[in-house]
Amino acid sequence: MSLILGGILGLGVLLTLSPLLWPARHDGRNPVASPLRGIRDDLALAGVGGAPLMAVAAVCVVLAILAGALAHAVFQIPVLTAVAGLLGGALVPLAVRGRATRRRAANRAVWPDVVDHLVASVRAGMSLPDSVAALGELGPASTRSAFAAFEADFRRTGNFLVCLDRLKATLADPVADRILETLRIAREVGGSDVTAVLRGLAGYLREDAALRAEVVARQSWIRNAARLGVAAPWLLLLVLASRHETLVAYDSAAGAALILVGVGVTLVAYRAMIALGRLPEERRWLR
Repeated sequence: MSLILGGILGLGVLLTLSPLLWPARHDGRNPVASPLRGIRDDLALAGVGGAPLMAVAAVCVVLAILAGALAHAVFQIPVLTAVAGLLGGALVPLAVRGRATRRRAANRAVWPDVVDHLVASVRAGMSLPDSVAALGELGPASTRSAFAAFEADFRRTGNFLVCLDRLKATLADPVADRILETLRIAREVGGSDVTAVLRGLAGYLREDAALRAEVVARQSWIRNAARLGVAAPWLLLLVLASRHETLVAYDSAAGAALILVGVGVTLVAYRAMIALGRLPEERRWLR
């Protein structure tokens, strides 16, 4: 009996450690194949897709040094200097992520119009490359630059499928991936139902956008409460730091421990509040 229990225990431990011992291999189209792809997608959505990752990292380092130096000049407390340096280094990633999130939310409302333009162009007898290229002039304003770049790329190379891949990388949006993959399949295998498929997709996208807008409006107080809860204690600390006695107290080992614990609690509480109010986002499976 003990031998059986030992075997079951060993099998459980092996299954628990198997993701670390034998990680899954993903192909080039899986969004989890490389952790840098999410960063590149955010940069593309934020409008700085051409920026090298090393340049972004260098800017983060410079901002971290400047924020740390400013905090040290004002407070002269090593723990606050380190915290300020971390916040300065995280400023660029947070700004890029915020801009990408807002851009993705704004684009969610325009994708049905993009599909409608594609359907109208295809029904008018235009080829698929010309239908996509026409969106550079007729499509929504927020996506015209990407489709105009597709038109220039297609006229230069003449390879529709390769240009679609580049357009998907520029748009960096799961909804755009689904639209463009539908066009790819129609281009490769043909079929007369592409307009019906696109119309069905447009209807689904409109319903999804309306539902998400309603839920986001109802849960906006959660994000506002999270931001207020994060900012309030640190604003109070800044007010108290105007007194010399407060700086002396926080310059001790107990004060440093209190600041570190406060940073940890703030991060955990903020992430928990954001997780409660976050809607599931689509992932880019069709890269």
